[in-house]
Amino acid sequence: MNDSSSLSPGDPASGLDPIWVAARASRAWLDAANGTGQQELTCRILKLTEEAGEAAGAWIGLLGQNPRKGVTHTREDVAAELADVAFTAIVAIESLGLDARTVLDRCATKVLGRIADTPEPT
Repeated sequence: MNDSSSLSPGDPASGLDPIWVAARASRAWLDAANGTGQQELTCRILKLTEEAGEAAGAWIGLLGQNPRKGVTHTREDVAAELADVAFTAIVAIESLGLDARTVLDRCATKVLGRIADTPEPT
């Protein structure tokens, strides 16, 4: 039998989802290292652009669009870069003092509402 004190955030029995645990830990780490001022918040939001650029570069590499380099990336590489974008966005939301899970749940509900309100193609 597992004692709950010995469970890790990634263990399903702990009830702790590693995404949210890691996001809050990353925010705390960044806060301690860089502070929480407006300039730091700006940098965390701008970090999304950097990460999106890396995802775009990976896609270009998958397509082999640079003739000098050829094919340099896989779909898994692109997915990993997209995950970096998503995680960076979650940390930025947390850095705004908001609960990222709640914000993303609201966004998902809004999207589902749009889908439900969209007529089927004829």
